[in-house]
Amino acid sequence: MPSDSNHDSGNHDGKTPVTVLGLGLMGTALATALIEAGHPTTVWNRTKSKTGPLAAQGATPADTARDAITAAGLVIVCLTTNDDVRGLLAPEADALAGRTVVNLTNGTPRQARELADWAAAHGVTYIDGGIMAVPQMIATPGAYILYSGTDEAAFETHRPALAALADTKWVGKDPGLAALYDLSLLTGMYGMSMGVAQAFAMIRSEGIPAREFAPLLTDWIVAMTHGLVPSGAEALDSDQHLTDVSNLAMNREAFRNFTTAFTEQGLRTDLFEPLQDLLDRAVEQGHGADGFSRMSLLLEKD
Repeated sequence: MPSDSNHDSGNHDGKTPVTVLGLGLMGTALATALIEAGHPTTVWNRTKSKTGPLAAQGATPADTARDAITAAGLVIVCLTTNDDVRGLLAPEADALAGRTVVNLTNGTPRQARELADWAAAHGVTYIDGGIMAVPQMIATPGAYILYSGTDEAAFETHRPALAALADTKWVGKDPGLAALYDLSLLTGMYGMSMGVAQAFAMIRSEGIPAREFAPLLTDWIVAMTHGLVPSGAEALDSDQHLTDVSNLAMNREAFRNFTTAFTEQGLRTDLFEPLQDLLDRAVEQGHGADGFSRMSLLLEKD
């Protein structure tokens, strides 16, 4: 893979020049962090007016994507979809050759691998990333970004610049791994969020304020996940699912109270019906004595 060392990625008081393509909420937060960290930052967006506030902070706005790309050896892309990324980058393949593209657009492992293959065919170093933060968290201690790609050396070269955005976590040389980790983490978050939404609906069905209930719910979720997540991981990796805590047969029967109560309280049951179906299937297949770790295996396609 060609190096981007011949492009403008050199010393500006020790700070690597960076280009940011895409200035939505997240792209703007990324560019702001780079500017504040002292990196010469070129920005581009289809709606040019979005470059104004960043220019006022010291960024260099580019008239075209090509102008932005040629301004730096490190090009960060943060668009809505990976189809948008491919559509933007494909016409600029010759300008991208020899540079490093870090794609921080949310997508799937397959999309990341396809973009990596396209990049390799055009002499572009490709690193995929998954941002584990909302825009307001960028450049704060709680944020981190997952990275993967075939060229780990390129990642290490640009790690100091990327560290201005958030903590950096390299997850492997398969370009699809960052997206896999990203979506897996978000899956846990969204699953929890659905439970929280149902819990608030339940408590509010009797007129109890959500803010009054929230501390109890927070403490309960933290206590349960603290034990459930590591023990479930160990059970899966060891393929030992028997439990003396709360098995699936017990949960199957107890769970019927949930959907019944939801209905009695005038609530929808849509979010929890699939879990009842999964519990029924687990017990019917002879896994009633197992713990919840068994559920992950039942989600695998036959």
